[in-house]
Amino acid sequence: MSVHTFDTMGTIVSVRVDDELGLVDLEAVRAVFQRYDGVYSLYDDASPLSRVAGGELQLADTMPDVRETYAQALEWRNATWGLSTPHRPDDVIDLSGLVKALAIRDAGAVLDGLGAAWLLTVGGDCLSRITPSTPTWRVGIVDPDDAAGLLGIATLDGSRRALATSGIAERGDHIWSRNGRSHFVQATVLADDIETADVLATTIIAGLPGDLDRVTETWNVDVLVVDRDGEIRATPRAAEWVSRPTSVVG
Repeated sequence: MSVHTFDTMGTIVSVRVDDELGLVDLEAVRAVFQRYDGVYSLYDDASPLSRVAGGELQLADTMPDVRETYAQALEWRNATWGLSTPHRPDDVIDLSGLVKALAIRDAGAVLDGLGAAWLLTVGGDCLSRITPSTPTWRVGIVDPDDAAGLLGIATLDGSRRALATSGIAERGDHIWSRNGRSHFVQATVLADDIETADVLATTIIAGLPGDLDRVTETWNVDVLVVDRDGEIRATPRAAEWVSRPTSVVG
């Protein structure tokens, strides 16, 4: 197995391949993240989205990819009852959450060409590919009350190849919430694709307890959440990831 890491988009990317990963393929993966960062970063004044935020460029005048990504973000906003939104409270368009998922998706498409099993981890979000020789990947879920500890271990296998975790443990209350303060401190979602996993993890953090039920009723996903009192709630499969007492939902 080969393991490679690099910094991008303000976080660390880790690539584990059940085979050798050549320099050309590694650079192709890195280029995916660099391309998305160069277009959508709000920390780079030269990026098209920064220019839109600064009023120098109209969204309608951006490249088609930017408009398409914004339209996709609006579709997710409608699907998640307004909880996953591309608009910050100050009306700045911020596509960073969805863009990270899209970059992971596209980097995964590059890795799929290798034919080997692989695990791509980006700031705690994961996408994987399995093979008969590597039928599962096991991924640790950070304990929001102990950054050095693990809350549990999730298993990625079959079509459930994407895992995303959203929360306030590392960055504080950075996610807009329906009632102004997140009820849940961490949400982990296992899904068939990384966009769904990432968006729904954010949706749960932004919503109220009832919105968690709506997510599990609407989407076929596995969910593990921790609230501010330390109570753990999970769907049946996700409940198996942890050894602590867990309330089963969905």
